[in-house]
Amino acid sequence: MRNTLVTSLCCVVLLSMLTQASASKKITVPLSMGGFTLNTPIESYDITRYDNFLKEELVTDIEGFHKGFISYGTCKQPGNIVRIKLKYADKSYKFFEELLKKYNDKFGSRAKYDGDSFGNVKAWKWSFSDENGRRVRLVLQHNLKDADESIGNTVKLSLPDELAAERKCFNKIGYRQQEESKKEESIRDWQTLLPQ
Repeated sequence: MRNTLVTSLCCVVLLSMLTQASASKKITVPLSMGGFTLNTPIESYDITRYDNFLKEELVTDIEGFHKGFISYGTCKQPGNIVRIKLKYADKSYKFFEELLKKYNDKFGSRAKYDGDSFGNVKAWKWSFSDENGRRVRLVLQHNLKDADESIGNTVKLSLPDELAAERKCFNKIGYRQQEESKKEESIRDWQTLLPQ
């Protein structure tokens, strides 16, 4: 019985020491990843800069809208607008419901639900073809919580085939293939892959 008591006591002491050791281990806040550190000037890094297949202009002086992003091509048809994304000034869900009714009246109720399954992002997508046979996509979205998306009510109008053509043209130049081979060569240990 005494051996059992001593063994139990030793286990309790050992467990207590392990718990204290793990509780005292300080977690470091990650500020760096992939060789880059937050809150440092981009000029301090020796990196090769490439344009993207799209450029965006921020617009803020549109009546009824808070702001917008106008995206245009840089490769296949440089300067041609391929996507318009505008955020309504009214962020409320009530306004979204009114907009959705007006969109359905104007464009038909054939929209497909394109939001998330949790209801944080509610989005309806219409697909059309213009007189030239180009596909046109229209998305009306209300976002409650997803911080990766614009909070409030947003409308997106795009030419998906032209977006894809811009990307394909840009990729043909070879930047992506060159960068992929460099990335594969540079991965040597876990330090590169984990935030520091």
